[in-house]
Amino acid sequence: MLVEDFVRTTIIAITPIFAAAMALYVVRAIKGPTVVDMTLAIDCLCFDVCFFMAMLAIYFKAPFLVACSMCLALWAYIFDLYMAKYLERKELGE
Repeated sequence: MLVEDFVRTTIIAITPIFAAAMALYVVRAIKGPTVVDMTLAIDCLCFDVCFFMAMLAIYFKAPFLVACSMCLALWAYIFDLYMAKYLERKELGE
């Protein structure tokens, strides 16, 4: 029960911080002055959600949440590759 208590306490402590950070990321993603700022905001939002889902998976003892978290992290990585290719060449063909 020691790990579960630690995870429960951590989730309770970091939920307001995550909520504030996610709100700021959404504002930056919508209002960002450049495409790079928007990409970074979406990236940070995805990885924060991944971490939070992993913490919830430990708390609820639900391994499918870890799988979903990994899929989201891979999606964020592919999004980064896609944006890097776009910013480098300004085209999305081959």
